[in-house]
Amino acid sequence: MGDGGNGAPRALDGIRVVELAQWVFVPVAGALLADWGADVVRIERLDGDPYRGLATQGIGADASGVNLSMALANRGKRSVAIDLRTDDGLRILHELLESADVFLTSLRPGALSRLGLDAETVRDRYPTLIYARGNGFGVRGPDADQPGYDSSAFWARGGVGHVLTPAEREYPISQRGAMGDRNGAMALAFGITTALLGRATTGAGSVVDVSLLATAMWMLSSDVLAALNGTDVQPVNGRGPQVNPLVGAYRTKDLRHIQLMFLQGDRYWPEFARLVGRDDLADDPRFASMASRRENSAAVVRELDELFATRTLAEWKDVLAELDAPWAPVQSIPEVIDDPQITANGYVGDVDIDGAKYRLPTVPVQLDQLPPPMSRAPEHGEHTEMILLDLGYDWEQIAELSGKGAIP
Repeated sequence: MGDGGNGAPRALDGIRVVELAQWVFVPVAGALLADWGADVVRIERLDGDPYRGLATQGIGADASGVNLSMALANRGKRSVAIDLRTDDGLRILHELLESADVFLTSLRPGALSRLGLDAETVRDRYPTLIYARGNGFGVRGPDADQPGYDSSAFWARGGVGHVLTPAEREYPISQRGAMGDRNGAMALAFGITTALLGRATTGAGSVVDVSLLATAMWMLSSDVLAALNGTDVQPVNGRGPQVNPLVGAYRTKDLRHIQLMFLQGDRYWPEFARLVGRDDLADDPRFASMASRRENSAAVVRELDELFATRTLAEWKDVLAELDAPWAPVQSIPEVIDDPQITANGYVGDVDIDGAKYRLPTVPVQLDQLPPPMSRAPEHGEHTEMILLDLGYDWEQIAELSGKGAIP
């Protein structure tokens, strides 16, 4: 696990993470740490993470070949299958924690307490350990022990689904897969690395908490700020209130869309008008300034609607390529992965398993202009025997543990 695939050291080389988690949120945080060199030992139940059996979008257990959902959430880790309900299984976990820098878990407070793995007990036993937990609703309050997935804790309770659902819809729109989980995982990995940096200074471990509910509030900070200051936050409504008509989406001749983001309208409007052959728009006193365009917003929108309807998306991309202003085509996901910018920046990486390759999105953080190397996820319990041998067990003891049901 030590280098970046080319012999170069990685930032978290020498850091051991013991991960007791399942599904997406917390395991993705572990994968991010593994990307940067951490040795992440993943503890799975004897019957495996239930996420291994989830079949959605043609990328889970129902697809042929590699389970890409598991691969993305667990790349670069080692997997140990242990039954923590047995004394032997719990002892093995503690033997792993003795050499660990981070304990990373998604178990709820009640389950952790029943196993003797609550923060107070573990931190008292391992004072230099970083104790990191991801949860749905936070570790205090009446719902601290309630199960929380991103569709419930992040999308629904966190307000994301509400603000993104047009008012005329009868039901809230559905979120895309694991949006809250992967956003929360970035925050959790950031918190862990911050705690590791703090430990290097103080010598003491700490407790890191990230919830899906807090992740939603952070993502919606603009709306939260408005609500905190007494503003009524309304869901999106069609194209939204076009106070600045130069910020918004416009439909092309082939029914695609261009997103304009001219926040500095006075800076970009004259050049835009000249480039598209409509100098009259820049000369029109109704459209001459930010204030006048705001006052005549409906008229600007009408002009731009008619204008953008005259060319296809491809034609508009060619025209606007000459404009030094913020705009973008509204792309489909297949278009995104084929975007030259994606290729140039290495935002998709290849994983090679015995000559068979599959592709995964890389972590959005790059160091020295490179993404971390992509590596495969472990099979269920793949490293159980190897890690027990590293802990000092012999084959006879391993066979005995298997016979007693503590390991497969």
